[in-house]
Amino acid sequence: MPRPLGELEDAVMTRVWQWNRPVTVREVLEDLQQERSIAYTTVMTVMDNLHQKGWVRREAEGRAYRYTAVSTRAAYSAALMNEAWSTSDNPAAALVAFFGMMSAEQREALRDAIRIVGYDAETGAESAAAPPAAAAPDALPEAASEAPSEQPPAEGDSAGRGTEPGR
Repeated sequence: MPRPLGELEDAVMTRVWQWNRPVTVREVLEDLQQERSIAYTTVMTVMDNLHQKGWVRREAEGRAYRYTAVSTRAAYSAALMNEAWSTSDNPAAALVAFFGMMSAEQREALRDAIRIVGYDAETGAESAAAPPAAAAPDALPEAASEAPSEQPPAEGDSAGRGTEPGR
């Protein structure tokens, strides 16, 4: 499970996920500059880091690259939740505490998700009549396998570069 994205990595990936198409550094830069002062080289470095970590793939187009997300935001969020849950010394208690923090809308979304994957809460078994994953607009059949397959480097990559100050 990769580490959570840093603040700037998340800002870049948010755009890549929202736009859902190949993007250039320049496009991301121009959008980010509406919120903050940021240099082209900073965005280029972040996007290169995301490529090295396996979050985006890139294809050359002239002298630039176009970047495309490898994973969905939903798969990323699911991986973060799974990692947090699996590191608990008491997973059942962690789930109870997590469910207790949920709003009514989130609990309804949880019920919908359970129906989508075909789990029958009364019998504890998977339902044979589960609707296909395509029935849920944001659900993808390979969502769990879409996360980057390589573990990101700890603190810095093999070239000794850190991904963010203080991380």
